[in-house]
Amino acid sequence: MKIQETPLKDCYIIEPTIFEDERGYFFEKFNEKKFEELTGMNGHFVQDNISKSSYGVLRGLHFQKGEHAQAKLVSCLEGGVWDIAVDLRENSPTFGQWFGIELNDENKLQLYIPRGFGHGFSVLSTTAVFSYKCDNFYNKESEGSVKFNDPDLGIDWKIEEKDAILSYKDQNAPNFKDRNF
Repeated sequence: MKIQETPLKDCYIIEPTIFEDERGYFFEKFNEKKFEELTGMNGHFVQDNISKSSYGVLRGLHFQKGEHAQAKLVSCLEGGVWDIAVDLRENSPTFGQWFGIELNDENKLQLYIPRGFGHGFSVLSTTAVFSYKCDNFYNKESEGSVKFNDPDLGIDWKIEEKDAILSYKDQNAPNFKDRNF
């Protein structure tokens, strides 16, 4: 497994070492000990979530607040997504900045998103199956969101805004400047 830094503090790309032969492939998706050695970050996860979405679905930007904040390790098991992380930590040198990466079933990349970040993705393929490993349990009262098309963030979602399929909650999320995090 290789760890690459992103432009955002404490946010990492994880690239697996893939062993392929005529039977198919094998790779270690995650190793807590290696992750902690390479990043100095806690890699203990307590909840796994899977979502399936069709082209144009845009989920985000979501986060958990306070004691229920979550770090996430995300990947795309089928299809492809454009994955976005936004640093919402006010004392961070990369506060208010975002990073995007294509995660898909061919590159098998994962993105580690630390606590205090917003997260979202748009589906680029016909369908996509997306995996989230979380280091803290979900708590509905602690959920927050930031509007996907906030002009202060200027995120490129790699799909036309007219094609975006959004939940009611995501359509009505507050702007970044309203600081609900």
